[in-house]
Amino acid sequence: MGGLVVRPPTSSHACLFIVIALLVSSPQVSGMTEAESLLKFKSSLRNQEAIPNWDPSIPPCSRGNTSNWLGVMCINGNVWGLQLENMGLSGDIDIDALSRLPELKILSLMRNEFGGTLPELRRLPKLRGVYLSNNHFSGDIPDDAFSGMDSVRRLFLANNAFSGKIPSSLTKVPKLVELRLEGNQFEGKIPDFQQHELPHVDVANNLLEGPIPESLRNLNPASFLGNKGLCGPPLNACPNDKSAAEAAATTASNENPASHHKSSPSNTTIIVLAVLLALLILLLIIVFILVGRRKQEAKSEEPPTSAAQVVEETNVAPAPKPPRSTSTKKRSEPGKLEFVRDDKKTFDLQDLLTASAEVLESGNFESSYKVEIFAGQMLVVKRFRQMSKVGREDFHEHIRRMGKLRHPNVLALVAYYYRREEKLLVFDFVDNGHLASHLYGKHTQNCPGLDWPTRLKIIKGVARGLAYLYSELPSLTVPHGYLKSSNVLLNESYEPLLMDYALLPLINPEQAKQLMVAYKSPEYGQHNRLTKKSDVWSLGILILEVLTGKVPTDFLTVGNTGGNLVDWVKEIASDEDNVFDKEMGGAQDAQSEMRKLLKIGFSCCHEDIEVRCSMKEALEKIEEVKETDASSTQDFEEVDIAIN
Repeated sequence: MGGLVVRPPTSSHACLFIVIALLVSSPQVSGMTEAESLLKFKSSLRNQEAIPNWDPSIPPCSRGNTSNWLGVMCINGNVWGLQLENMGLSGDIDIDALSRLPELKILSLMRNEFGGTLPELRRLPKLRGVYLSNNHFSGDIPDDAFSGMDSVRRLFLANNAFSGKIPSSLTKVPKLVELRLEGNQFEGKIPDFQQHELPHVDVANNLLEGPIPESLRNLNPASFLGNKGLCGPPLNACPNDKSAAEAAATTASNENPASHHKSSPSNTTIIVLAVLLALLILLLIIVFILVGRRKQEAKSEEPPTSAAQVVEETNVAPAPKPPRSTSTKKRSEPGKLEFVRDDKKTFDLQDLLTASAEVLESGNFESSYKVEIFAGQMLVVKRFRQMSKVGREDFHEHIRRMGKLRHPNVLALVAYYYRREEKLLVFDFVDNGHLASHLYGKHTQNCPGLDWPTRLKIIKGVARGLAYLYSELPSLTVPHGYLKSSNVLLNESYEPLLMDYALLPLINPEQAKQLMVAYKSPEYGQHNRLTKKSDVWSLGILILEVLTGKVPTDFLTVGNTGGNLVDWVKEIASDEDNVFDKEMGGAQDAQSEMRKLLKIGFSCCHEDIEVRCSMKEALEKIEEVKETDASSTQDFEEVDIAIN
């Protein structure tokens, strides 16, 4: 793409298309401008207030790649993609209006409230990426629904309520490289995909049955999780495989009497050899018994052993086993779950694959499944891609280090599974959701927002967990690397648990730069490097987010370098009247303490790493913050952070 710059979408999966070069064409089709087409599309939606700035007096795209309308992606002045995710949108998807956008390549409406049958997508033949996961679509999909969609590379329909058979037209989409159908109610057999290379297919948690097609047998077993009727590689063999082979052999024998006649002597020979072998084994057993009796009789004739000898013999320590060198550690068996904790009942991969599962999250980097292995034992299986940076032994070594981590504010690893293409990490399930859902979810009288004491408790726990990672993983420049509100789980008492930590050494560099929060830090944007204070910067952003209730979505998106976060911080600092989240009710007696924590947040995310505080300093300052004011008032000017 050269110097092409595109504003990326917020989801990791959709951004992969943003750097694709597009042909320039006219923004007007059949007399309707792109703005008119988009407004027609919007008019068919409910909850239109979620899209506030689609102003007909302003074109959706300026020259180049600048977008003027929320959720609109632009290339060369044309509408190239729509990314309207997590907005509570519902209603009809006006395919007729979208068909009038000549350069529309990406359609992402994930995590909304759309329902009904699948829209007639084949009327948009230029689409390259379709992202409709996590909605309420239902019903059967016509078998020819994807005929003619020769440009589609990624199709995400996960976590809806689609039923019936998987459309056979999907098997003929020539450029398809990723297909996500998990979390639906598809039934019947998986069709035989004809694509030359289809590296990512996920049909987990459906009602599918029968043998897995040969074209998909090299995929990770987790791709078929939750389909009890599926069989064959990479799962267990189908139960009728052996009987079918025997039936075929019998049929062939019956059809060829000469062959049957020739095989008879061979069968007789086998029977004779089996009888002779059995007799030999029986003879050996008799010999061993006789020898044993002779030794016992000889021993009974020896003089009795003295008491002292008995004590001495019974107190002799067994010969010590040779120490196991770290360089000669037992190799982990391929295809086997490896456990790193002794306090959990073990299970095997097959137990994992056949357990009831619920898809929690589905993305291009990772997918999460809630699994009940044993009654009452809930686990989360995180399936990772983009983790081929290191080889098998280095991967095992790093995961074993992670497996030793134990802290009240760090989610402990239970087990892991290694495969070159994909890896599984198994953790305990935490059922109170993550911090982001509590900050930005719908709040009611029965489910209010987080108050000040709870938010302070969460920040303190996060800081303690992060400081622990710094102390236990000193060789890592960035011990966490992926610290953000959606990666902080909360237990029933709202104690935070850090997850997705210490993954940076395992992730492919290009994906890491796109995904990991540490790469949005000023030092990476300015000097192309990470430092020991990059995680402190992430902590500072998290503190500001928790206190203000403002999410830096535009800056922490996939592919963004995070350079504009300095402006975001300045904006917060200048907004004295509305700096704190109004949902922190009952905090009038803690204003000075809240400002103290705000000041700490600013010092943690300072642009200058020399001025930015260290992890140790940050924790010490955070621990000093109280729930109520130590003094009556504190002037807001003390929160000045010398950013300029």
